[in-house]
Amino acid sequence: MNLKEVVVLGSGPAGLTAAIYTSRANLNPLVIEGEPSSTTDQPGGQLMLTTEIENFPGFLNGIMGPELMSTMRGQAERFGTEFVTAKATKVDLSSRPFKIWTGDPQEAEPTYSAKALIIATGARSLLLGLPSEIELLGHGVSTCATCDGFFFKGQEVAVVGGGDSALEEALFLAKFASKVIVVHRRKELRASKIMQERAFKNPKLEFQWDSVVDEIIGTESVSGLKIRDVNTGEKSVLPVTGLFVAIGHSPNTDLFKNQLEMNDAGYIITKLGTKTNIEGVFACGDVQDDTYRQAITAAGSGCMAAIDTERWLESQLD
Repeated sequence: MNLKEVVVLGSGPAGLTAAIYTSRANLNPLVIEGEPSSTTDQPGGQLMLTTEIENFPGFLNGIMGPELMSTMRGQAERFGTEFVTAKATKVDLSSRPFKIWTGDPQEAEPTYSAKALIIATGARSLLLGLPSEIELLGHGVSTCATCDGFFFKGQEVAVVGGGDSALEEALFLAKFASKVIVVHRRKELRASKIMQERAFKNPKLEFQWDSVVDEIIGTESVSGLKIRDVNTGEKSVLPVTGLFVAIGHSPNTDLFKNQLEMNDAGYIITKLGTKTNIEGVFACGDVQDDTYRQAITAAGSGCMAAIDTERWLESQLD
């Protein structure tokens, strides 16, 4: 059995920060970083599909998402972190050492086992499923107004969604954009009454009711949206330069169902820092954070998970 002191699942800001700290503590971590894919679930996390990041401290003129993740990965490697480009397909947390499979989950023997496990598998933004959506992520299509709103000063943008998150995005964007059009497939919003009141009072917000986005116009950047009325089938074009998709997030926690405590939305519940309900298993980043979802908060919780892990392992020696 390939026994490791610490295994980190995930290689976004949380996982890589946890790797940096655990490797500097001489815990020789192994990071199972995931496999390359065309979706947001890939090594490096969602920042691999982000262009310029201006709100990560330490970079006066900003930094590209892939460059930031490459730098963090290199830093972890410098201190001795081992990486494997594979996807965890099964975990068994019923006893220690914890067992992790990266190949056929039906295999009797796990690929790796770990004295301590740090889960940093993140969460993925739910998308509309349009062909050009992934291609234009970071080029006019975004899932985070806090991250990208600044780039749309004086421009007209659209937000898709009807819940609290969508209205929060729209109200934030109104600080920068000249107009924000909320596209919703129903006649009524799902958002709380107080959020609706704020949205309806904002003069920069307009609403496109009973409508869905059929197509994103543009090749290198967004130049408009093709909209369809769900009742009449009538089509129109919104001349916007930005599309913010705010229809929800889904944490990457399928591997841990019926093993770790989760909230109703599927996020791992952590207490006293990054501890889960199983001793020796820690969670950090967006997989346990359904509130902030920022690179800097993910990195901070990765640091916390590493320190919690180091202290827990030391306690096992007493």
